[in-house]
Amino acid sequence: MIKQTTAIETFPCVDEDYIRGLNEHAQAAKPISAQRKRELIAHIKKLLKQQDAVLVAHYYTHYDLQELAEATGGYVSDSLDMAKFGSEHPASTLIVAGVRFMGETAKILNPEKRILMPTLQAECSLDLSCPADTFVPFCDEHPDRTVVVYANTSADVKARADWVVTSSIGTKIVKHLHERGEKILWAPDKYLGNYIQKVTGADMLIWQGFCIVHDEFKSHELEKLRQKHPQAAVLVHPESPDEVIAQADVVGSTTALINAVGNSPANEFIIATDNGIFYKMRQVAPNKKLIEAPTGGIGASCSSCAHCGWMAMNGLENIATTLEQGCNEININEQLRVKAYQSVKRMIDFSKTL
Repeated sequence: MIKQTTAIETFPCVDEDYIRGLNEHAQAAKPISAQRKRELIAHIKKLLKQQDAVLVAHYYTHYDLQELAEATGGYVSDSLDMAKFGSEHPASTLIVAGVRFMGETAKILNPEKRILMPTLQAECSLDLSCPADTFVPFCDEHPDRTVVVYANTSADVKARADWVVTSSIGTKIVKHLHERGEKILWAPDKYLGNYIQKVTGADMLIWQGFCIVHDEFKSHELEKLRQKHPQAAVLVHPESPDEVIAQADVVGSTTALINAVGNSPANEFIIATDNGIFYKMRQVAPNKKLIEAPTGGIGASCSSCAHCGWMAMNGLENIATTLEQGCNEININEQLRVKAYQSVKRMIDFSKTL
């Protein structure tokens, strides 16, 4: 849902309360017994083989799903890397454990494959905060600007963009465009946009979207936590508020933060991103202490508490159901897919030059 500001230039404004309400009503996968877990894992492994399918899971999904993906020859990573893995894997079906735009991205890059998801109800606040029916007209009102969108967007928004970027390459691409004299229309994440603008000095018109998880991190409470753990390194994803980013020892993408835990001499880390990432962090540094950045305290509502409610909808039960029934398939109009593919491919081609 979008409402309009009363500024001189009418700028779409995100209805944060509406999006938070949707997230709070997301139904997490129900807990299961150890016996049921063993049964489901064995069943899913069998179905994956029978259906020539491979499971790819996002860093923010439940540990059980990440572990299962790795155990069955699948992959755990960020959204674009998941889709690229699918392109390189011979399986004819991809099971994408994550949120809806991740399944769409997989389909954009793999049109010949069947893309299934555990649920189609798992949304993303960044995607919801940038609906195509509002974003496309806004872009049309600024034809002098190059449209750069974050990967956390719908296929329709990607189709209108000139470039799609991830948090790991966004700064490099905007710097490249800025050096060519191009002005940027950025969407949807306001904090990542602000961060990139500060680093590059680019002329950026920034959409005011937000991530339900990272927006919850509180700078005042982080300051107090740092005082309790003075030796801890602070790792922050750039979707976080500016005041939180300002306290970081490392600012980076999910993969960059995982690498930082493995490579840093520090033994304690305060982590400002979704706590699902702790699974991979503990793999690379099993003896290091990981501390969640605070989402509680002064001014906090904690509607996410460092974990995405939509990511939590993915579970072993609905993966099994999806494989049994062939449901929750992602389909994209081919004309739209081709347009979206061009903006994604532009990023992939640029990454090969680095």
